[in-house]
Amino acid sequence: MQSVSKVQEKNTPVSAIDFLKFLIPSLIGILLFIVPIKTEEGITIPVAFLSNQIHGVIGEWIPAITVAVMGISVAGSIVTMLAKPRFVLENKALNTLFNVSKFWLGARVLGTVLGIAALYKIGPEMLHSENTGGLLLYDLIPILFTTFFLAGILLPLLLNFGLLEFTGALLMKFMRPVFKLPGRAALDCLASWVGDGTIGVLLTAKQYEEGYYTKREAAVIATTFSVVSITFTIVILQYLNLEAYFVPYYFTIIIAGLAAAVIMPRIPPLSKKADTAYEKTELKAETEMPADISSVQWGLGQAVNKARKNERVSNIFKEGFQNVLDMWLGVLPIVMAIGTVALVIAEYTPFFTIIGKPFEPILSLMGVPEAAEAAQTMVIGFADMLLPAVVGSGIESEMTRFVIACVSVTQLVYLSEMGGLLLGSNLPVKFRDLALIFILRTIITLPIVVLIAHIIF
Repeated sequence: MQSVSKVQEKNTPVSAIDFLKFLIPSLIGILLFIVPIKTEEGITIPVAFLSNQIHGVIGEWIPAITVAVMGISVAGSIVTMLAKPRFVLENKALNTLFNVSKFWLGARVLGTVLGIAALYKIGPEMLHSENTGGLLLYDLIPILFTTFFLAGILLPLLLNFGLLEFTGALLMKFMRPVFKLPGRAALDCLASWVGDGTIGVLLTAKQYEEGYYTKREAAVIATTFSVVSITFTIVILQYLNLEAYFVPYYFTIIIAGLAAAVIMPRIPPLSKKADTAYEKTELKAETEMPADISSVQWGLGQAVNKARKNERVSNIFKEGFQNVLDMWLGVLPIVMAIGTVALVIAEYTPFFTIIGKPFEPILSLMGVPEAAEAAQTMVIGFADMLLPAVVGSGIESEMTRFVIACVSVTQLVYLSEMGGLLLGSNLPVKFRDLALIFILRTIITLPIVVLIAHIIF
C-alpha cells in the first residue's frame, strides 16, 4: 500500500480503507457492466444476462405493467401541470419525474395510448400489429423495462466510487485529442460496446445531469459512443445468413465506427453544440493532471477522493431507484410513441423507399450488386435497426448483405429504441439532430464498408 499512501488529495493521506472503498465497488461494477460472459444465447454482460433472467420469469406480465407505468407517468404529469401541488414541485425527485413541458406531456400521452392499443388490440391494426406497436410492447419494451431496472439500481457502482475518475485520468491524453472528449467517456463506450447501447445512454445522461459533460460532449458521446452490443450484431448476422463472416464483419464495424467517431465531433451538428453545462447543474471541469505525477497515481487520488464521499449505503440505493423511475416514467412512453410512429411509417408507407432512391446510383457506382434492392436499407434503419436486415434478407449477393449488415450497425441512431431514449432524456439532442447524424454517419461509413467488402468478396 506504500504507493497508494503517496497519493494525496488536499494533503489527506489515502488509507487502506479509503482505497478499498474505491476498489471493491468499482470491481463489482466492472464485472457487472463491462466484463463479457458467454451464455447459451452468445456473448453478453452480467447485467444483460440477469435482465434476461428476470424477463424469463415475469416477461408475460411486463407489457401490462409497462402500460400501467405509462398511465402513472401521464396522470402525474397532468396533475402537476394543472394543480401544481407543492409536494411535487418542492420535491426534487418528483419534480423531475412529473413537471414536464406540454410537448413531452403530449408525447407521454401518445405513448400511453399506443401502449393501450397494442395491449388490448384496439384501434387500427397498423397501430398494434406485430410489426409496429406489438413489436414495441411485446419485444422491445420488456427488454428495456428489465434492463432499466437492473442498470438503474446498479449504475452507482460505476458512477459513485471513483471508477470514472480513474479511467478518465488514464485515458485523458488519448480521448481529448482524438475524440475531443474527457477521458471518463471511454467507460461509456466500453459499457455500450460490450453490453448495450441503452446502458451507455443512461450512463451518459446521468453524467451530463451531474455536470461532468458539457452539452457538446454529452451529445457526442450519446450519438457516437453508445454503440450496438456484440449480441445484437450477431442477431443481424443471423438474419442475413452471414454467421461465417463474423470476424471480418466485426473488424469492419470497428474500423468504420472509429472513423465516424473521429469525424462526427468535428462537424455540425455536434460541433455546434455549446460547451456549457446542463441548465440545472454546474459544470465540473476535468481537472488538469500535474506534470510531476503519473496517470495512475493521479487517477487513484481522484478516485479515492470520490469514493470517500459515499458514507451511507442507503443513499446509493435511493439514487439507483431514482434512476429506475426516471427511465420507466420518463423514457418508456417516449420510446413507445416515437418507435410505433416510425415503424408505422416504415411498414405502411413508401416513405423510406422513396428517400432511399438517391442511394441506388451511389451503390451502383461503388460496385455493390443488387443496388436497387439495397437502396432503401440505407435509410430504413432510422426507424429500427433490425429493419435493414429484415428487408435485405432476400438479397442474393453475400457482398450486398454484408454491406447492409455493417452499415445498419454503424449508423447507430434508430428511433424505435436509441432515438426514443435520447429524445426522452435530458440530453441536448433534438429530432433534426438525430436525422442529420444518421445521414452523416451513413455517408462516412458506407464507403469504408464497401471498400472492405470488395477486399473480402
